[in-house]
Amino acid sequence: MAKTTAAPQRGYYAQQTAGADRIEIKATVPQRQIAGALKRYKLTRSNDEQRLVYFFDTPDQALLEAGIIVRARRVIGDRHDSTIKFRPVDTDKLPQDWRKYSGFKIEVDASEKGLVKSASFSMPVRKGLIKQVVAGKARNGRLFTPEQEKFLEETAGRNIDFDQVVVLGPLMAQRWDFVDPACPWPITAELWQRTDGAQLMEISVKAPTVQAAAVMAGFMAFLAEVGAERDRNQQAKTRWAMDFYASKRKPAGRRVARAVAKSRRTAAPVRARKPARAR
Repeated sequence: MAKTTAAPQRGYYAQQTAGADRIEIKATVPQRQIAGALKRYKLTRSNDEQRLVYFFDTPDQALLEAGIIVRARRVIGDRHDSTIKFRPVDTDKLPQDWRKYSGFKIEVDASEKGLVKSASFSMPVRKGLIKQVVAGKARNGRLFTPEQEKFLEETAGRNIDFDQVVVLGPLMAQRWDFVDPACPWPITAELWQRTDGAQLMEISVKAPTVQAAAVMAGFMAFLAEVGAERDRNQQAKTRWAMDFYASKRKPAGRRVARAVAKSRRTAAPVRARKPARAR
């Protein structure tokens, strides 16, 4: 029997997704196809979920360069939240205690460029607080709980001085969940718009990690079948958004050196607050 080129890949997805809960496959839609995609699936403002997204970083994006994403989201008509995300993450070294929190998750982010494991921790934010922080009437750190800060300490080995980072945004985001008979998995579409009017659309599917190989091949085949081109630059939404907003804050760059503490091996004390609710 002739050898196949697939043999060296046996077990590849199982190894790359070990320790993660699910895999998310993402593809960026080229600008010229956004209008067609919206029309094809009847995606409008009347059936979307609208969000305002704010990122927190130094003007030269020191956190993002370290694999750390810090954001807060106002979901119109729904719960607001804040998230600290770190990637790549070594799941073998991640304490299992974090799984008791409903807002904690480990995912594999996948694109044509490869697979990356990430760990994130989201917590609800009181309505009105994000507006206060953006307006400078409340400290940035009030959006994040001691548990979230400790999660970053244990996961990335870093602390953040939230008083030294700046607000990057707002980014208007529209989100839709829909199905297509040709795709076995529910599809999510997100359309992001910056304040300069530029848009970026991303479509994705999620599945349990045991389906990683099937969903990777199947979703890409579906995109080809419906004639959806994939953006050859594979622009990540977060980088695309933060580059724009950070460019407007460069004059404040003298504070960068103080914004991110040096890596440590031991956990720092956590301010006394009410603990997060475990699930």
